[in-house]
Amino acid sequence: MSGGKPWFLYLIECTDGSIYTGIAVDVAARYAAHLNGSGARYTRSHPPLRLLACEAYADRSAASKAEYRVKQLSPAQKRALAAQLAAGELATTPAG
Repeated sequence: MSGGKPWFLYLIECTDGSIYTGIAVDVAARYAAHLNGSGARYTRSHPPLRLLACEAYADRSAASKAEYRVKQLSPAQKRALAAQLAAGELATTPAG
């Protein structure tokens, strides 16, 4: 990681089974915001059920690029990615 704070990509499973993807410096605080209704508009209408996984990136740019890539995935692919991240099967800062 670079000298600055790392940014994190995170995936949340919502109560309707959908997967929300976002980025943040403090995942715990951001997840708490989603839980109390002050997070993203999407999670206000699709309440969070649980935090599936998160992955660290060196900076906001890298995290944003990863977020874009993940948002292109199908729900099944997002779940598979979350399972890999939770199992520690992927590097914390993948190339790309």
